[in-house]
Amino acid sequence: MHDVVTFLKENPVQYLATVGRDGKAKCRPFMFCCEYDGKLWFSTNNTKNVYKDMQDNPYIEISVSSPAFAWLRLSGKAIFENNMAVKEECMGNPIIKGQYQTADNPIFVVFYLENAHAVLADFSGNPSKEYTI
Repeated sequence: MHDVVTFLKENPVQYLATVGRDGKAKCRPFMFCCEYDGKLWFSTNNTKNVYKDMQDNPYIEISVSSPAFAWLRLSGKAIFENNMAVKEECMGNPIIKGQYQTADNPIFVVFYLENAHAVLADFSGNPSKEYTI
């Protein structure tokens, strides 16, 4: 998990893909919040379409690449949980703090990936590394 968390932190703009409620693929820029209690956590706003899409179909995939042409694909089931410790941790990110001000903002929600699967790869010719989180 350390390699996955490090890659996410070093490459802070990721892209989250969902199946939209219209049945079509949707991809949006996203940010990793933190690793907490052995889980990878992310956040969003419960008034956004991405939240509504994940309510209908919680299976998502996140993709991110580095300037060195390495990439990470991360997939799993989004599990929303009102975890105040994670929400407080997220407030350490000035972008999230600026959007929601406090961890108890009613539109601020956090989720982790259940049965997460990660693949780290690059163009080196070496085999990719796979992780189950």
